Amino acid sequence: MSDSSRDAAAPQRRFETLVMPHLDAAYNLARWLTRSDADADDVVQEASLKAFRFLDQCRAEDARGWFLAITRNAAYSWLRNKRPQELVISGGEEGEPAELAADPATPESLALDGEATRRLEEAIGGLPVPFREVVILREQEELSYREIAELTGVPIGTVMSRLARGRALLARALGRPLPSPQRGRQDA
Repeated sequence: MSDSSRDAAAPQRRFETLVMPHLDAAYNLARWLTRSDADADDVVQEASLKAFRFLDQCRAEDARGWFLAITRNAAYSWLRNKRPQELVISGGEEGEPAELAADPATPESLALDGEATRRLEEAIGGLPVPFREVVILREQEELSYREIAELTGVPIGTVMSRLARGRALLARALGRPLPSPQRGRQDA
């Protein structure tokens, strides 16, 4: 193999090492933000192209956060172009978020895992995008508050506020009381 062909393959190897292990997390985030498998595929493909194009800006120790930030930006661009109304947070009375339209389940239906999972997915899908993204990044992707703040470009306090409001909306949509916050748990 010549030196020039080895040099040409270096970016591809770096992409495979730094970005490809995080494709599932990127797809998960994109799917929740767009609420569509096919649209998530498009977003991740666009994010992957941008990641490859700007691979020289990626630090190996932060590849996951870097790629998720690109995916998030690609999803928001997609939403701005295809469904701009989803980026608006509608408020209820006194600045509170609007109620989610959710049909409370009976105790019998909550006992069925499939039904509970479907309802949870619907409730998460019904969250406004800023709340949905922090819930997914925290609860499914297990990012810290600091990582979410860096990825979304908002202060940690805003992340915590969005997460609390998102969880409250989920609890309300699922017809469950929100557990009281645990004192002393900090992971920022």
